Amino acid sequence: MATKKTTQRAGFKTGEYIVYPAHGVGLIQSIEEQEIAGLTLELFVIAFEQDKLTLRVPVAKIKSVGMRKLAEPEEVAKALETVTGRARVKRTMWSRRAQEYEAKINSGDLISISEVVRDLYRSDDQPEQSYSERQLFEQAMDRMSREIGAVNKLTLTEAAKLITKNLAKSPRRGKTDAADAEEAAA
Repeated sequence: MATKKTTQRAGFKTGEYIVYPAHGVGLIQSIEEQEIAGLTLELFVIAFEQDKLTLRVPVAKIKSVGMRKLAEPEEVAKALETVTGRARVKRTMWSRRAQEYEAKINSGDLISISEVVRDLYRSDDQPEQSYSERQLFEQAMDRMSREIGAVNKLTLTEAAKLITKNLAKSPRRGKTDAADAEEAAA
């Protein structure tokens, strides 16, 4: 049925971690050939441990699905710097913002994902998030943690702690807007 090859295709090789936009960080387990409807296709077999998912992606489709190599260390540093910035929340309806956040998360772009983490982060003394805000934050945090962990060879927990440490550096964290207003008035 399928023959396994330990070769390289389209710049990707077996045993390499990649980012698949819709699922996050995965490991290329093999490159195999399968015959489907009389055609022989070369497929990347990608395992996503966190989702207990194995995906077979045709080599010819990797560009159109947006599969990419892990971010370079410089991009990781830029993403960590992004989360230290001031949250930029648009004054639009939540449903519209939620769609935009979802699109950023599924873009697979580390900087876009870090913007979602920054914008949806709440420190302990800030007002609670709605369920949907929390879900989007956790999804973005998970994707960002997995990629930073894979690049920096950290566990998922260590990567999440690194991101949280950077989030704490951003302006207005640790204080609510009301507390800031009272300080300014004093």
